[in-house]
Amino acid sequence: MIHNFGAGPCILPQEVFKQASQAVLEFNGTGLSILEISHRTPEFEAVVDETVRLIKELLNVPEGYSVVLLQGGASLQFSMVPMNLLGENQTAAYLDTGVWASKALKEAKIFGSVNVVASSKDQNYTYIPKDIVIPEDSAYFHFTSNNTIYGTELLEVPKTKVPVVCDMSSDILSRVINVADFDLIYAGAQKNMGPAGVTVAIVKDSILGKIDRKIPSMLDYKVQIDGGSMYNTPPVFAIYVSMLNLRWLKSKGGVAEIEKENISKSEALYKEIDRNPLFKGTCRPEDRSRMNVCFVMENPELEKPFLKFAEDRDIIGIKGHRSVGGFRASMYNGLPITSVHVLIDAMQDFAEKHR
Repeated sequence: MIHNFGAGPCILPQEVFKQASQAVLEFNGTGLSILEISHRTPEFEAVVDETVRLIKELLNVPEGYSVVLLQGGASLQFSMVPMNLLGENQTAAYLDTGVWASKALKEAKIFGSVNVVASSKDQNYTYIPKDIVIPEDSAYFHFTSNNTIYGTELLEVPKTKVPVVCDMSSDILSRVINVADFDLIYAGAQKNMGPAGVTVAIVKDSILGKIDRKIPSMLDYKVQIDGGSMYNTPPVFAIYVSMLNLRWLKSKGGVAEIEKENISKSEALYKEIDRNPLFKGTCRPEDRSRMNVCFVMENPELEKPFLKFAEDRDIIGIKGHRSVGGFRASMYNGLPITSVHVLIDAMQDFAEKHR
């Protein structure tokens, strides 16, 4: 068995792969592959409807919000958010906690002014800034909830009266959230929801239509919502596999149950990192991510040997991002806790050999 700790695209449950592979051969008794079926058929429209319905159910999305399936990844949302919400003479507040947060605020500057209300860049993004002050005249406040590269996660929404926008690409559906705390949530699917190729946006309807700017139809939330996630040809297969994965999550007891598993997985690995004399974490303990556990070795010369040691045990994807080094174990919803214990055992056995 391969133990895949890769940062994305994500690991998915085996039963989802099996169902998806069958649909590639024939989908839903149509005699056609899911890869060739028209997105305008009732059969695929039912897939879109169920996917949206499951997202609303699993996240308990309240009335007054729309769920829309988009393309372009979270990276396109970096532009789409300010294009729809930030006027030319307005200022948006951004929290800078990593590479993706930094890229988001860079794109926002094209459309209006940006106020970086706090940043952890001074310590290579190894912590989440506290006591953030968000000006009440901000058009909106944007933050990234989980920072995949640096291994930090913001679990509580900063208090503010302005609209809150969150890039939740790498921890959506991994923990219980109160959607009403947000005005817009967006997330690339390829961590916890499904394969790469589809992006979900959860939009409070009342925030749209307030900007005096011509917006291209493909980048207009209202147009996409009115089009039922099918303004143009959608990523059919990515949506279908996302639907299967959402069904799987529901069958496990939903987000509340998967959060318990995610807490158990991260606590077990962090406990070993803190206990094992060969390893050390890179982030402040109070800001550690449940999704992406980043750590290094006390002796950097042992990093390559440990990587090889782990690979020999079918542990893959733990090499850290080039900007951080060391190791990164990404533990999204589909990763079983048994894989985490395989990694922990490898760390302990390696330590025994290098006392």
